[in-house]
Amino acid sequence: MDRLKAPARLMIVSDLDHTMVDHHDKENLSLLRFNSLWEANYRHDSLLVFSTGRSPTLYKELRKEKPMLTPDITIMSVGTEITYGNAMVPDDGWVEVLNQKWDKNIVKEESSKFPELKLQAETEQRAHKVSFYVEKDKAQTVTKALSEALKQRGLDVKIIYSGGIDLDILPQGAGKGQALAYLLQKFKTEGHPPVNTLVCGDSGNDAELFSIPEVYGVMVKNAQEELLQWHAENAKDNKKIIHATERCAAGIIQAIGHFSLGPNLPPRDVTDTSDCALENANPGHCIVEFFLFYEKWRRAEIENSEIYLAGVKANCCPSATYVHPTGNEQSLHNCINALRGCYGDKQGKHYRVWVDQVLPTQIDSKTWLVKFDMWVLSGEEQYAARGTAIFSSKGESPSDQLTWIRGHQTWIRGYEPKQVTPFFG
Repeated sequence: MDRLKAPARLMIVSDLDHTMVDHHDKENLSLLRFNSLWEANYRHDSLLVFSTGRSPTLYKELRKEKPMLTPDITIMSVGTEITYGNAMVPDDGWVEVLNQKWDKNIVKEESSKFPELKLQAETEQRAHKVSFYVEKDKAQTVTKALSEALKQRGLDVKIIYSGGIDLDILPQGAGKGQALAYLLQKFKTEGHPPVNTLVCGDSGNDAELFSIPEVYGVMVKNAQEELLQWHAENAKDNKKIIHATERCAAGIIQAIGHFSLGPNLPPRDVTDTSDCALENANPGHCIVEFFLFYEKWRRAEIENSEIYLAGVKANCCPSATYVHPTGNEQSLHNCINALRGCYGDKQGKHYRVWVDQVLPTQIDSKTWLVKFDMWVLSGEEQYAARGTAIFSSKGESPSDQLTWIRGHQTWIRGYEPKQVTPFFG
């Protein structure tokens, strides 16, 4: 399905820093757990939206640092920029909304009269956002005076203070909440509103997300006092908003279960791999589970047993082939046999594998094509391959046992590994 033109089963709208991304989790386990859950169960019919205060520059930096998925929609610069897909195509309609009663030059002129305000980096200054640092004890006084000054100049602005340091000046119609409301109205007008929407945040600039009436909300365990205070004053009786007992992405997973929005057991949490990788629910799930098996095999987190390898081969057609990113084509069974030589070679090392943009398409009644990106973090190096896999089912439903009949991977330009292995990517 074209997921932007059909009703999403679930739309998750999440802040990034300290919500989806836990900067205190060096192994990124909560994020990787969420990744496996989303790609296995939701990517094909749901929407992932990142709503961040970061500018496009800092957002792209974070994506290079952390094992983040590719969102369907990105809301950046505290709700002043909305873009779609990998190409980050801007929403021109949203730009027109923000241009009303906004003049960046006047904002800069008036704010320069306040010595308490320290201008943030040039990358953080956007067409509809001017950003400063200001000490916490001076923020309220400055905000009140600056707001009045801009009003007298004929502007209609919003000033948001968050994180105990960041002060953002935006058009009155901007903000994370308004950007989400705009998207929801747009989808409704087009005839395909999401079935359920879950918003996720940790700080003051996320409060607007929780004010949208029709959404579910989760404040992660590590939410800042400013957001908790807003909740206590404005939404304490709203049963559709919870304060999670888990940090960051783990709190998002908890909320999915709490509100019964869909499956909430990440495949990464499943320790019993005795049935191995390919017999589960759907083609996308198969891809997620196989590469989790591959990571755990190389990290020696599962037993070095022929039973596992036999289980994988049992779910592959005897004539199945695999094309390595180098172009080398060989029997898929031979590739699996070769895994004996790499068991535990990443034990005790910083090594993680995850998949992104796992999208299955049914070719005929019994055949599925799955496109996906495989990412590997090995020490300080990160590399990636774009892949396709073809599965055949014994019946006409993907829940019938699937057989892997072909796999193919090519390196993603700019993310080739320094040293190529003979194994999967």
